[in-house]
Amino acid sequence: MRPILLLFAAALAAFAAPPNFVLIISDDHGWRDYGFMGHPNIRTPNIDKLAKEGLTITRGYVPTSLCRPSLASIMTGLYPHQHRITSNDPAGEARDPDNRKPMVDIFQESKPMAGMLVEKKGYVAHQSGKWWEGECRCGGFTECMTHGDVRRGGRHGDEGLKIGRETMQPVFDFIDRAGDDPFFLWYAPFLPHTPHNPPDRLLDKYKAKDLPIEIAKYYAMVEWLDETIGQLLGHLEKRGVLNNTVIAYLADNGWTQKTEGIPFWESRSKLSPYDDGVRTPIILWAPGRIRPERDDRSLASSVDLATTLLPMAGLRPLPEMPGIDLTDVTARKRRHDIYGSLFAHTAVDIRDPRANLKYRWMIDGDYKLVVPYLPNRGVELWPGRPNVSWSLPRTELFDIVHDPAETKDLSSRAPDVLERMRGALDRWWKVD
Repeated sequence: MRPILLLFAAALAAFAAPPNFVLIISDDHGWRDYGFMGHPNIRTPNIDKLAKEGLTITRGYVPTSLCRPSLASIMTGLYPHQHRITSNDPAGEARDPDNRKPMVDIFQESKPMAGMLVEKKGYVAHQSGKWWEGECRCGGFTECMTHGDVRRGGRHGDEGLKIGRETMQPVFDFIDRAGDDPFFLWYAPFLPHTPHNPPDRLLDKYKAKDLPIEIAKYYAMVEWLDETIGQLLGHLEKRGVLNNTVIAYLADNGWTQKTEGIPFWESRSKLSPYDDGVRTPIILWAPGRIRPERDDRSLASSVDLATTLLPMAGLRPLPEMPGIDLTDVTARKRRHDIYGSLFAHTAVDIRDPRANLKYRWMIDGDYKLVVPYLPNRGVELWPGRPNVSWSLPRTELFDIVHDPAETKDLSSRAPDVLERMRGALDRWWKVD
């Protein structure tokens, strides 16, 4: 057989096999803070390469801007009010194992994507990085770094939080052990999350730009994240499995770095319903399987990942999953609205999403509607902080295409748009 035919046959064989999945989730990462998104200072060459060679949807969103419920939505393909993981911690003692266990039990009432691949398609699955839902079997993984034992410091990742910051070896070892088995890799490094303590070799580059030290540290953390992604891609290539691997990238929620003395909850980013909290680019990379495209118009949500990836392994998404297949151009063009909700950091009632609700929001085309849940006005958004400066007791409407910073409230100027969107929001999740 001629060499060109051998290569073609090998490619066909690779795509006949179930693909590997690598899910890369950055932590507290602003949606503009990438080279490919036009940031003037931050260098992200490895993520830029994925963006250039993959399907990149720049108007991507997570439904909620807090890590635990956001990660649960990624894994289950459900909105927080569906899977009911709405907050980071239960009320009471956060480090009490008996107090935390019921939240993990609630998570297990949904079907995580990793577990479906393991049970139905024979995948091996590894967890590294941020993970709140106990040890690995709670998420359907076959192995993990996180032990989840709060008596040994477990809460949101414990040993798993070493990935990227201290070592990449557990991930490399998993890829090596997988052999011929298809694999699912959850790579959610604690980057660029605080503490912002980047290597000096990276920090010095940004300090040289005469930036405030807090900004320089954050920028260096983003580049550090990008370096670890390059190391991961390099190992996949070294082991010869990159050509049959689907890589999905997004952030768990947004971030706006402030200077000294300004707490993050005053930034309208993490914990807020604004774009600096819930927007993230979503990248799907699989040359030969997913056509490269930069889509600056379509709306995408993290709940779409399960409904996009599962069919690639020959699995049907569950009927309760609201997402679409992001590789389906027609489905993307047909969609005009997406939805989300924000909850208190510490739950009032872990089984009743409404008890913890602070905001619902939706986007319809160019417009974004933000609706506070006034019955919970006194519920603390952040422990010790029932309200923050941006937390307004009124509905807001923005044209986020022409006003991406959400500075001009149009609710009084476009009452017809507001009424139409409010009706759609109530049809999505009616709480009154």
